[in-house]
Amino acid sequence: MIGWWHRADRAAGGLAADLVLYALSTAFAAVTAVTSTLLPHRAWGAVAAVGYLAATVAVLGQLLVRRRRPASRLSGAAGRAVLVAATWAGTALLPLVWQAVERAGGRLDRAQEEVLVIEHSGARLLDHGTPYLTRDAIAALPAGEQLLGYTPYQPGMAIFGLPRAAVGTVWWTDARIWFAVATAVALVAAVRLLRRDAAVSTTGGAAPDATPPTGGVAARDAALVRAVQLATVLPVCALTLATGGDDLPVLALCLLALACAARDRYLGAGLAVGLAAALKLFAWPVLLVLLIHTVVQARHRRSAGPWPTRPGPRFAIGAVGLPLVTLIPAQLVDSAALVENVLRFPLGHGLVTSPAQSPFPGHLIAQALPGGRLVAAGLLVAAGLAIAVQLLRRPPRTAASTALFCGYGLLAAILLMPSTRFGYLLYPVAFLAWAPALRLAGSTGRTADSRRNSLAASTP
Repeated sequence: MIGWWHRADRAAGGLAADLVLYALSTAFAAVTAVTSTLLPHRAWGAVAAVGYLAATVAVLGQLLVRRRRPASRLSGAAGRAVLVAATWAGTALLPLVWQAVERAGGRLDRAQEEVLVIEHSGARLLDHGTPYLTRDAIAALPAGEQLLGYTPYQPGMAIFGLPRAAVGTVWWTDARIWFAVATAVALVAAVRLLRRDAAVSTTGGAAPDATPPTGGVAARDAALVRAVQLATVLPVCALTLATGGDDLPVLALCLLALACAARDRYLGAGLAVGLAAALKLFAWPVLLVLLIHTVVQARHRRSAGPWPTRPGPRFAIGAVGLPLVTLIPAQLVDSAALVENVLRFPLGHGLVTSPAQSPFPGHLIAQALPGGRLVAAGLLVAAGLAIAVQLLRRPPRTAASTALFCGYGLLAAILLMPSTRFGYLLYPVAFLAWAPALRLAGSTGRTADSRRNSLAASTP
């Protein structure tokens, strides 16, 4: 199965898979524009279908160029990367800005509910020092507004609601605009880090000849293009960012953390995943797997001799410290409200139930079988235990294997959770696509590591 995927991914220098992706995305966006029952989704589809169609035509042009000039940059990784950026602008950013402008002009059907929830939480944070309402305050709301009274996010997510709370209703204060900015910054930082060839030696200079062979660079860049493509222009990602968007900065920060780990920058990895964990609980499993990875690295380095960095403490500073720092104010202001929103509501013990009901196995079992929620919960726990055993038996030794653990683990959790969303699939898809890029980029670090050890051994 893996060999088949690699062959399909590399066909025509990656352009064949690009053509299939953009063509299918065009059809998905067009169908969404016509059939979706959610008005923000319909508005996204009407704009995104044009963007995906333009990308499909562009790939056909790249294939023609490649046929006549195989070495052309236009049809290589550089040209594909430019097309990914342009497609993201046309299928995610343009629909997002369009909906934000219409919403600021009075259209109330141009954002999903989570955007309103986060903006309201920002206003509460500014006024009361906590983004959360108490259970009694939520109960006092009209029945149709109680769901919007809940904020099932970590306290840091309220930061994206502060622009609208501080400035007012303008298109650029829409929380989705700042989701997009944070996502772009994190992804650009991750790609730049993984494309940086030179590693630092023990003497502080660049390791000699740290650049991998040309074939290695080409393979790495192609893997990075595919990874970024599946984290941005894949319809589940573009649609989510344009209409809701809160998952994208969390995902991008986790990908940045993995890139930092691949480059032995464990302080940066901790800060990135710590920021993600301060936004949403979905980042906590990634934090845990990365923590295990740093422990394995620390043991390996102690056995190999002196090493200039200590992965564990550097990682823990940000990974543990940032989420705790953001939780403390909400805990001090009203701990009961924090528990009600962050724990009780996601676990199904709030005043209203979550609308996250995509027809995955866990949800279907919970709905169709007697005691189905317990059965689904049991399967989820069993899957978690199986992954935990695998983590203990074969802990991730590289950033690439860490990404695979995160991808497969979150995929199992999403499929088995009694309440879940189709959009959550963007996490495992992105992590699994990121793994090859991390593995190929990590070869540069391993080359530098070996030379660093040789230099240390030869130093009197």
